[in-house]
Amino acid sequence: MTEAEGGRRIAVLGEMLELGDEALEAHKAVGRMAAENNVDLVVAVGGHLAKQLALAAGAAGVPDVAIVADNATAAAFVGSLLRPGDVVLTKASRGGMLWQVAQALTGQPVTGL
Repeated sequence: MTEAEGGRRIAVLGEMLELGDEALEAHKAVGRMAAENNVDLVVAVGGHLAKQLALAAGAAGVPDVAIVADNATAAAFVGSLLRPGDVVLTKASRGGMLWQVAQALTGQPVTGL
């Protein structure tokens, strides 16, 4: 997608599990990377590490940042904001099951593991 098409870049990002001692810095790095890639909205899903990701994204220049506790809330929130031309990326550890957000946004049945 090009910016001329008018769509926004929305990233729904969940916590990355099993990173051990590197977890905090890795989540902050992902937040900064969202800004570097001109993401317009970061929706961080989860707890403490998601909050750190969101804070880093905002500090690095992402214009809009939200933190939600779970996938259902993320899907409802993003769904309420979507406009034609928007692009949504969902990414987390497999355990975060963010495919549920993509399924909900595209009208598919939401599945678990």
